[in-house]
Amino acid sequence: MKQNLTAERDILRPDGDTSCPRTASPEDVYPLSLHRLQIYRVQAFEAFPGLRHAIFTRHHGFSQSPFHSLNFSVSVGDEDQTVQQNFRHACQSLAVRPEQTVSTRLVHGAAVLSVESLSSEHFIGEADSLITATPDLYLFMRFGDCAPLLFFDPIRRAVGLAHAGWRGTMQNVAGATVKQMVTQYGCHPADIIAVIGPAIGPCCYEVGQDVIDAVHQTFGSAEGLLSFRSGKGHLAHLDLEAANAQQLTAAGLQQIIRSGLCTACRRDEFFSHRAEKGRTGRFGVLIGVDRT
Repeated sequence: MKQNLTAERDILRPDGDTSCPRTASPEDVYPLSLHRLQIYRVQAFEAFPGLRHAIFTRHHGFSQSPFHSLNFSVSVGDEDQTVQQNFRHACQSLAVRPEQTVSTRLVHGAAVLSVESLSSEHFIGEADSLITATPDLYLFMRFGDCAPLLFFDPIRRAVGLAHAGWRGTMQNVAGATVKQMVTQYGCHPADIIAVIGPAIGPCCYEVGQDVIDAVHQTFGSAEGLLSFRSGKGHLAHLDLEAANAQQLTAAGLQQIIRSGLCTACRRDEFFSHRAEKGRTGRFGVLIGVDRT
């Protein structure tokens, strides 16, 4: 068994450098056409058979404007029947049955729910993070500017999925997820691969004094997180990706992949609540491990 674990670790860090987190190039989160759906996949995850994942784009669904077309949320005003059709279509593309998925009602916090078994309810509780080590159970969430955080521990074969908006980030939902994976499944932070998916970037995420104050209170220093533009001293641009990367590093992770995809800039591929002034949909993210 020890030889197998060593082999897996070598795959994750082929350069042998553990001195700092690995920040992947954008090519490591790459686009792919899958059964007529356009999705993004994580190159580092491809080394592990049975790890099923996808970051869906907004394309090739059934919703009409302004939710066109692969919208996964009914809370934005789309038709429930159409959203369910989109969801079935997405699940089918990954050979996952909808009843094998679990989601939660997002509340912009840092609560983490451990999912141990499937039930008749697709939604469980209110939280912004789900974790599981149960095979054939797939975590699913919806996003529209907040950062998707995907977690995988290949040693314990545990996964996590978190929703990190600015409020959840200030409550350290990233660190809370890692802590629960350690507590619930015996994971070691150094074994966990974390991916920060498409989210609104610092180029487009202008925030006010309440967020500026929260960043200083949470992180102490805002260096690398806030940038101020000339003539707008009361406003700043927040780097949500960098903030979550800092928290993942503080939690002990050594394998952090940043997609570098801005949802506001890439409205051709993703929904953006802010850039589209609230009249838009939500894209989805799914992750889980097959039964071996």
